[in-house]
Amino acid sequence: MTAGAPPARPLPALAATLAVVLLAYLAYAVPASWFASSPVTQWAVRDLTLRNGTGSTVNNELVVTGTDAAGQVYIAVVTDLRARDYATVAWSARGMPQDAEVHLLWRTDYAPNKIFSVPVVVEAGRLRPIVVASDAGWLGRITGIGLAVRGAIRQPFVISGVAAKPSSALGVLADRVGEWLAFERWSGASINTIVGGDDVQSLPLPLLLAVSVALAAAGMLAWRKFRPVPTASNIAAAIAIMFAASWFVLDARWTWNLARQVQATFAQYGGKDWRGKHQAAEDAALFEFVEKARAELPATPARIFVASDRDYFRERAAYHLYPHNAFANPGGNVLPPPEQFKAGDWILVYQRRGVQFDPANGRLRWDGGAPVSAQIKLRGEGAALFLIQ
Repeated sequence: MTAGAPPARPLPALAATLAVVLLAYLAYAVPASWFASSPVTQWAVRDLTLRNGTGSTVNNELVVTGTDAAGQVYIAVVTDLRARDYATVAWSARGMPQDAEVHLLWRTDYAPNKIFSVPVVVEAGRLRPIVVASDAGWLGRITGIGLAVRGAIRQPFVISGVAAKPSSALGVLADRVGEWLAFERWSGASINTIVGGDDVQSLPLPLLLAVSVALAAAGMLAWRKFRPVPTASNIAAAIAIMFAASWFVLDARWTWNLARQVQATFAQYGGKDWRGKHQAAEDAALFEFVEKARAELPATPARIFVASDRDYFRERAAYHLYPHNAFANPGGNVLPPPEQFKAGDWILVYQRRGVQFDPANGRLRWDGGAPVSAQIKLRGEGAALFLIQ
């Protein structure tokens, strides 16, 4: 260190830069008043009405399984809001089809016969919050809010509720913190990557920390034009400390998430035998059906073809059917042509469209192909087991 050159102060510099970056973000992200006082208004699944489409309530969530005859799903909730008090509407959803056409709809008391609409962005199966404060139709009292979904529903999606938010500066900041600290359950991708909170984030914590470290480091280097200054070695050490501190914050968030996952895993599987663990897993309904199907299958390994609209169900069903000679096409939801089947083959169907069975004549067909002679051996909800004859 040169005489009179003070050491760099990395942690205060990082904290100050974080504050500046957050203020700049809030200036961009807050859609209306910074100091709105209205509370967040939320509606749970019990308040929602599925007007169009098919679905049911499971564990306090609305599970939508299909559209109406016009290919649309419409979910509505009765409201009583002053439009000027709320800037954002946020639907809690997951599993939303990425190619679906989604719109937020609402009615107002000043134009009761008109329905207003704005598009909703689908990202990673979630719905992005909709800023309505600047929309010309968001006026008066909002008497109803709806969600319209148009498009093919290849697998169910889930709606947990909807909220109207004033989106003040503190509210926006609280939403970002909630995204960073959201519990991220293990998934099929967890072995390779971790999001670090909610699946969809407006300001990811790693990005915030990386920008803050970069700006703080650039400020230190720029400040060397003035005297007295820290030496280059001290600045390098300060940058390393800021990087390590940021890394520690991310690791602390990851460790906390891991502790919550351990607790959740123990609550789900702890103390159960192998059958109980399967019954507590995500594919419990599939496991139960396959167990019933195994009782119908011969003791010696048989050739059985698995059909399902979802890759996961096809592959899991084949796994549960071992040591039978189970075939689940990994490349797509297709069955071999009818002429490739022979007497004694089996077909297990689970949540698969395009399969038709005529019990009076004992004829089975799929995807519009030629029918084959078959006997149904087991029925389930959206599932069946057939023996080719």
